[in-house]
Amino acid sequence: MTQDKPLISPKELLALQKSEKLLLIDARFGEDKFEQSHLKGALYVALNSQMSHVKEDAAMGGRHPLPEPEAFAKTLGSLGIGSESHVVVYDDKNGAMSAARFWWMLKALGHKRIQVLDGGMDAAIEAGFPLSSTIENLEEKEPYPGDAWLLPIAGLTEVENAVKEKDHRLVDVREAERYLGQNEPIDLVAGHIPGAVNIPFSGNLDKDGFFLSPETLKKKYRQALGNTPTDQTIVHCGSGVTACHTLLALSHAGMEIPQLYVGSWSEWSRNEKPIARENG
Repeated sequence: MTQDKPLISPKELLALQKSEKLLLIDARFGEDKFEQSHLKGALYVALNSQMSHVKEDAAMGGRHPLPEPEAFAKTLGSLGIGSESHVVVYDDKNGAMSAARFWWMLKALGHKRIQVLDGGMDAAIEAGFPLSSTIENLEEKEPYPGDAWLLPIAGLTEVENAVKEKDHRLVDVREAERYLGQNEPIDLVAGHIPGAVNIPFSGNLDKDGFFLSPETLKKKYRQALGNTPTDQTIVHCGSGVTACHTLLALSHAGMEIPQLYVGSWSEWSRNEKPIARENG
């Protein structure tokens, strides 16, 4: 099976409406929004309960740790997703909440036909994609045939070691004020992992909320990462969700996908690890 490009445009999605293999996934945060209105034919997937295994203590894996691969495989089966499915996922935050995370997870199980809707739900509506409030009947299948994450993942220990190695590159994709420690609206402590460079995920998009061209993104990240090998590059955010937006951008640019630190700042900052701020 050929592998699709990671993004699909609203016009391309319109042309696929009647495809029997198409499964449209709504990954917006808040199922109430989905119940009120969604792209026609879409099924809902929840970040907290289906894309994460949330624990009482965020020090153990962060705010959105990954579920076990087998658990996610069951979720995919409950959505009717099989190895031959053409899956398109969207949200209302230009892929950052949580479409890119779902893309990464499905790709990490080895799925070939998974794409994120460029521009998100608003762009699809503007292109004329119909809306609905109907909850579709799920054609449940057996669990997806995958039992391991196949894309590279870094844990707390790997990140701690990378901080000490000059030939490793840590990329923090949060907004600059959170990275600098000037503002922290979500986690308990402000700042960043020492040595991490800040490349906000919002810089992957143009002024209209669409991903920049592959050529532009490739040039940007080649300059930012230099000659650091992919296996020595670790991307993180607050809780391992928006980091996937940058992994998606790198894939869109035709580059290899580096390591994802799923625990991200929410885990690091709760484990008495070194913290850097703008003023030291």
